[in-house]
Amino acid sequence: MSASAESVQDEITAEFAQFGDWTERYQYLIDCGRRLPPLPEALRTEGHKVSGCQSQVWIVPHGDATRLDFEAASDSSIVQGLIALLLRVYSGRSSAEILAIEPRFIDAIGLRAHLSQSRSNGLAAMLARIRAVAATVAAGPPAGL
Repeated sequence: MSASAESVQDEITAEFAQFGDWTERYQYLIDCGRRLPPLPEALRTEGHKVSGCQSQVWIVPHGDATRLDFEAASDSSIVQGLIALLLRVYSGRSSAEILAIEPRFIDAIGLRAHLSQSRSNGLAAMLARIRAVAATVAAGPPAGL
């Protein structure tokens, strides 16, 4: 059984607490993004692209209401790290759980205060896409997942 979303958020908070300043935290964020599996070029389509992000971001869902998994990528190292954190919290969960999870780790690690406005908007857009997919599959059979 996978760890609860709450425990994953606690892990993320503890990991970031190990670093004394935001230079180190940004480096760790970039390192998290580097550990994501590469997203195949064939999946980097307009249909998977997240609007509202300054960087190019693709989020690809797989599954149904009982379990949704996500693949994702960005052309920005920091945004790729943000994606990695979101996927740790949200991927592999039911649509109902995804819709119920509040991303408290964002404020807990001080991320919101240290992102530019455009990156904050992009983070919100990525989270909105994940939740929109969850809401769609929760409402009925998935269309094109």
